[in-house]
Order: sequence, then C-alpha cells, then structure tokens
Amino acid sequence: MLAELSIIAVRGIGIGAVYAIIAMSFNVVFSSSGILNFAQGTMFILGGFAGYMVIGESVASWPLWLAALLLATVIVAVVVTVQGALTLMPLKDSVEQHSWLISTMAVSVILTATLMLVQGPYSWTVQSPIPSFTIFGMRTPAPYALAVVAMFFWYFVLRWFLNKTLTGLAISAISQDMDAARAAGLRVRRLQLLAFTISGVIVGSAGFIVAPVVTLSADAGMRYVLHGFIAAVVGGIGSNGGAVLGGILLGLLSMFVTFQLGGAYQDILSLVLLVAVLMIRPEGIFGRSSARRV
Repeated sequence: MLAELSIIAVRGIGIGAVYAIIAMSFNVVFSSSGILNFAQGTMFILGGFAGYMVIGESVASWPLWLAALLLATVIVAVVVTVQGALTLMPLKDSVEQHSWLISTMAVSVILTATLMLVQGPYSWTVQSPIPSFTIFGMRTPAPYALAVVAMFFWYFVLRWFLNKTLTGLAISAISQDMDAARAAGLRVRRLQLLAFTISGVIVGSAGFIVAPVVTLSADAGMRYVLHGFIAAVVGGIGSNGGAVLGGILLGLLSMFVTFQLGGAYQDILSLVLLVAVLMIRPEGIFGRSSARRV
C-alpha cells in the first residue's frame, strides 16, 4: 500500500508539473492578448520530437543533451512565434472576432498531420542522460523530478519577468487594459508576439526534458493541451500560482485513477473535474471574479 501511494505521489506530482507548465504557457499568451493557444499541446510534443531527431533512442552525453535542449527550445519558439504572427494578423484591434480559436486549432491539426507523415503513427523513445533515482524504495525515472524543477523554474522566472522588468510590466499592462496600453504608446502587437515566443520557449524546453516519460506521438498533443487547459481553468486563467496548484492536483488525481481503475479513465476524470470547477467556482481557485456592464 505504501509503495503504491509513493508511486502515485511521485509520478502524479511529476506529470502534474507537466500540466502546470503547459497551463503557464497558456497564461502568458492569454494575459497579453486574451487568446487561448490550443496548439500548445502539439508544440509540447514538437519539443520532444526535436530531441528525438537529434539524440535518437541512445543515451546522449551531457554536452549533446544540452545542445539538443537548446535546439529544441529554439525550434519550438520560432514555430510558435510564426504561429502567433499568423494568429494575430487578422485580429486588428481586438480579439472579439474569435478567429484565433480556429487558427490555433488549425495549426495544431496541421502540425499533427505533418508529424504523422514524417514519423508515422508510432510512439518515439528518448533516453534521459540522468539515471533513475530511488524514493520511498521505488525506482523513479529522473524526468519526473526534472519536470518539477522546470515547473518551479518557469514559475519564478515568469514572476520575476512580469513584475520586475519593463517589458514584463508592459505585458501586464496589456492584460489589464489593452486600449489604455495602446493609448499610452505601448507596441501592443509586438508585446503580444513576444508573449507567444515566451510560451514557445516554455513548452519547447519542457517537451524535450520530459520526453522520456510522456507519450511522444503525433496525436498526443490534444491530450496534453486538454490537461494543460484544465489545469489552467482549475487554478484560474491568468494565475501562474493557480496553474501550479491545478496541474499538481490534476496529476495526482489522474495517477490515482490510473492505479485504481486504469488509464482509460484519466480523461474522463479530467473532464469531470473541469465541469465541477466551472459549476462551483467558474473563475478557478485563484481566479478573480470580474464585473461586466450589460
């Protein structure tokens, strides 16, 4: 019993950290433009795939692993930046047209189809240069621990960037009042595009780091974007602290259900959790209620 609980806790927190990272990448883009980038799951898989193309299934040396991490991050950041430019282009002065919903999902479908054509409908395997470790008497793959480290790293980096730098404060100003920010002379579109780039750096690096322990296949992106979105909603859209809490909570519950009922029930549980949160507290755990004049 103790061993089972240890596996649920360690691996649940690890996979929850992945969901939290994707949720934070959602928040970066949403805070600057009001857009929910539903291509983030595929971008996450693209980061792992880039690592697979460089390293393959062999254990890489540290210099090669770090070089591949940098390359994967840059590739995904560039792809997300281009996607952001295409998404923002038709929006002009607002995001009320909701064309971004179609464009972000279209990018996800196109990238998924491209990966399917390049690699086929198979799962890819990437080896971690860090050996497994023992915790509570159980052998645990190192990428689970790396996911938690990456989650806290990006949380504190984003907190510092958004609160302590001029560019970050400008992005925060956009999230509060886009029209006022534009009237104050801020280059809104450039800052929004930068937010897309930052989100690409986040999911690209995360996808590469945890590639050895996640489902790395062309069609897996939808699953990760769904769980990342649910983590963001549970924690409160726009709150990175909420994303961390929501991701870990979702990861623990998913792992518990996997052990008790089987992996086929993970997605069902996630959707039930999403519906429950929307019914009880639509703004999420750390979200703020907003008033709207009607």
